[in-house]
Amino acid sequence: MPLFAKADFDTAEGEQILMKVALSPVSMDGAYANMQAEMPGWDFNAVQKDAVTAWEKELSKIRITTAVQSDRQVFYTSMYHAMTAPASFCDCNGDYRGADGEIHRNPGFDTYTIFSLWDTYRAAMPLYSIFQSERYTDFINTMLSIYKEQGKLPVWHLHGCETDCMVGNPGIPPVADAIVKGFGGFDYELAFEAMKASALRPDRGQEHRMKYGYIPCDLFGESVAYDLEYALADGALANAAKILGKEDDYQHFLNRSKSYVHLFDHELRFLRGKDSKGRFRKEYSPFASTHRADDYCEGNGWQYTWLVPHDFRGLVSCFGSKEAFLDKLDSLFTVSSVIEGAETSPDISGLIGQYAHGNEPSHHILYFYTMAGQPWKTADKVREVLGTLYSAKPDGLSGNEDVGQMSSWYILSSLGFYEVEPASARYWFGSPIFDKAQIEVPGGTFTVIAENNSADNRYIQSVTLNGKAYTKGYIEHRDIAAGGELVLKMGSEPKVWY
Repeated sequence: MPLFAKADFDTAEGEQILMKVALSPVSMDGAYANMQAEMPGWDFNAVQKDAVTAWEKELSKIRITTAVQSDRQVFYTSMYHAMTAPASFCDCNGDYRGADGEIHRNPGFDTYTIFSLWDTYRAAMPLYSIFQSERYTDFINTMLSIYKEQGKLPVWHLHGCETDCMVGNPGIPPVADAIVKGFGGFDYELAFEAMKASALRPDRGQEHRMKYGYIPCDLFGESVAYDLEYALADGALANAAKILGKEDDYQHFLNRSKSYVHLFDHELRFLRGKDSKGRFRKEYSPFASTHRADDYCEGNGWQYTWLVPHDFRGLVSCFGSKEAFLDKLDSLFTVSSVIEGAETSPDISGLIGQYAHGNEPSHHILYFYTMAGQPWKTADKVREVLGTLYSAKPDGLSGNEDVGQMSSWYILSSLGFYEVEPASARYWFGSPIFDKAQIEVPGGTFTVIAENNSADNRYIQSVTLNGKAYTKGYIEHRDIAAGGELVLKMGSEPKVWY
């Protein structure tokens, strides 16, 4: 039951009132103990100083060198945004309230909440895996506890409660990612059990996907969005199964991750709704989006056709050739930005053509050019987004922050790379905007140097890693985590170095 209180004070002019507030997900006694442990005194200035010191420590885990002050402001504002959640959800003694509503004693790790996973599995969680590795393990352990308490990995967990908000199985990619990247500190077998159990639940549209091989649009709303998100989660699960030597599971989920193929219209070249009899919708416009009332979720056909980050080659083959794929991808940024529909989703924002940077399903698309052998186009588009859709003004984001995802995209992309494929342990190159960045990682410091970098010199000419020539279009997580020096020589001419 909510508790309310009101206090009136008879103060003299200039007199100040000091007040402390403590929280606990467990009990009133827990809140009082938290206060005594975390803020026992009444020195306001000391508390403020401690807060500044704590934030400075975290913000300094990535140190950038740039002459552009606005870029520095946006970067560290993004760092702040990215670290406001997930939030601690345990008392100072480690006790917490579980997803089952029960009080659980200290499990040996810090418990967290506010897992906006449909948003954050894309960039925020991979970012945490780089420079917040200890907390990342706690995040994973918390998610496994949630699985034990509610029977599935979290979808969108808020204050210990499952909201089931948004589509797909977004708890699977971060857990699979931790396995593929070789993180320690959690039970791999429990993690795999949790992912598999979540992937095999016959609910939220998965029962139709299991029967038909895809989610029919006449049986379930937002069918395309759900199907594509389930497919990429299956792809992540398959990657983890392969690492763990579970060959049968690997083959099963790899095959199921290709369910999107059933939804590809080879005539119109869009992923779109198909009914239970195998027929595409008769009336269709890839520009149309009716908020939560059509085949997509917060998007349209132009945006969702590219939501196959786990199977790039498979998506390319749907178009018939790489040339046809690239031609369609080019058109994404040049067609009209008009969104059709009587009640269009307000989340479709930050538009360049039909590319919608203000919402998550588009966030990986720019890096498809690097994966397709045209890294200069990724560089052009990344620089455009960094420079025009982020600013140091109060309205400096082109869409909903979504619990750190929008800012995490900026952080990774401004450093020069982005994890496109969930649970792949690799980050595809784009175009760094800073002359130098130093990242605290488990192995020490990972330094990214962009030589001869400028607005005109935005194209990577060559790469060296720890002094040796590097000829891949991506950097692997293990190389970042080990520490070292990545040097990107920049120039004004488009070039392929890999």
